[in-house]
Amino acid sequence: MAKRVGMEIALAAAEAVALCKPDVVAAYPITPNTHIPEHLSDLVAEGKLDAEFICVESEHSALSACIGASAAGARAFTATSSQGLLYMGEVMPVVSGMRLPVVMAIGNRALSAPINIWNDHSDIMSQRDMGWISIFASNGQEVVDMMIQAFKIAEDREVMLPINVNLDGFQLTHVVEAMLFPSQKEVEKFLPDYKPFAQVHPDSVVSMGTLGLPEYYAESLKARDEAMKGSKKVIVRTWKEWEKIFGRLYEPVMKYRTEGAEALLVTMGSMGETAEAAIDEMRSKGMPVGLVKLVLWRPFPFEEIRAAVKGCRSLVVMDRAVSFGACGPVAAEVRSALYDQPDAPAIVSEIIGLGGRDVLVQDFVALAEKGLKAKKGKQTEEYEIYGVRGS
Repeated sequence: MAKRVGMEIALAAAEAVALCKPDVVAAYPITPNTHIPEHLSDLVAEGKLDAEFICVESEHSALSACIGASAAGARAFTATSSQGLLYMGEVMPVVSGMRLPVVMAIGNRALSAPINIWNDHSDIMSQRDMGWISIFASNGQEVVDMMIQAFKIAEDREVMLPINVNLDGFQLTHVVEAMLFPSQKEVEKFLPDYKPFAQVHPDSVVSMGTLGLPEYYAESLKARDEAMKGSKKVIVRTWKEWEKIFGRLYEPVMKYRTEGAEALLVTMGSMGETAEAAIDEMRSKGMPVGLVKLVLWRPFPFEEIRAAVKGCRSLVVMDRAVSFGACGPVAAEVRSALYDQPDAPAIVSEIIGLGGRDVLVQDFVALAEKGLKAKKGKQTEEYEIYGVRGS
């Protein structure tokens, strides 16, 4: 029976991971992610979690330790943020290339310089092409659920890819919410024991991460790409199973009051809930606006985004990262998904909330009003960094 508990979301993420009984947790602390591995280390030290906690000297070593553990057949977990994720960047494609189902929590944080410890999505966007499945939570309950779902998705024999669960730094990690936690028995029923497809063992020698000559390298990446694309059906299947057991629905693209909307806001992460409040306010005034929330970032949900925005006149796509000299990365993906679609909506690319800057209900209202004024085929600007003082 699920139990409702109020706690900090970062601690809740750690508790959810512990319910999955990882064999190895390797991590290095970095704000605002620190509370996740810190709490897991407490659970191990107190004997509440039977796992090896490896306190390493860097994020690079943390993910490297997870590679060794996963290759040996262990269920492995790590967590990081910002510059720590960049330090893992050298190792991230190795994990996916070796098809190791490592799970990582990312407390999303802006990149330096200048030094900034607050939230945006610069960190994960810089690592989006490393071959990891990537999903975004918008509240504490989603964090708890997604951490458990992540192990099942990653370890599925049709997938065998690493996965990162993104939770906005501070705006989620350090916020206290009331969340429903499944029981240990419920998790064990949902998530079977990990049985590796192949593992490094002295009694059965295998080779992993070997040299990829030009004659084979492209085929290796093609196989990984096919696995990534194919993972979507497993993700959807897992989410449907979760809904059947626990009653909470997850989809690659979630819609909010999109019926009859002429303009739609598109968000990822915790800002979606603030945007919902703005949509409610505008709908009460008769304004035809709605919201589309991207939950699945990789593999990108092309079919679902096309279906979700069909019939609207414009999309205001919110990015929380700068792709310097180009529109936001999410806007670029949405444009690519819709470029050849008949009667496609206008795309308004807005870069918002950088470095933890507040984006309030009235800001979403202003952006939605901008979307209502947009006309199909009339692109006045490629993108805007919203709210910059003095501009």
